[in-house]
Amino acid sequence: MISQHLSDAELAVQPAAYWTGVAHEALIAFTRAQQAELGFTQPQYWLLRNLSVNDISPDGRGMTVPELQRAMSTYLRPEDDLEAEAEVLVERGWLTRDGETRLWITEAGDEARAGLKKHAPVIRDRIHEGIDDTDYVTALRVLLRMIRNTGGPVV
Repeated sequence: MISQHLSDAELAVQPAAYWTGVAHEALIAFTRAQQAELGFTQPQYWLLRNLSVNDISPDGRGMTVPELQRAMSTYLRPEDDLEAEAEVLVERGWLTRDGETRLWITEAGDEARAGLKKHAPVIRDRIHEGIDDTDYVTALRVLLRMIRNTGGPVV
């Protein structure tokens, strides 16, 4: 159904839900493919971010996998296996487990997180190629309005 040849009138009647779903899946697949080429997965990166006091973690305290699943519930995908992803990071020495099965980020893990984070602008630039920031902001404002119009959560 993707066509560069639709007129403005034809585009105006396209279902937003369909296209936002297509965009969502394409963007996730692209981002994950880029990260895989760099040797890590998106869930691994999220684990490091959620455990780092230098990123998302407010206090740097360790967390159990169920706690991490709750913390990431709005962006985890059904196929994401945090237990398996965490085990890979433990084997790399980027995470450790304590006696209570809490995961803790190591110094090496925090250094890796910082290094992995440096790739985000490159991935973003590829996604935004040919898109003016003004057009991007307009697109987001339109999506936010549609969310408000349908009673969805707007952050």
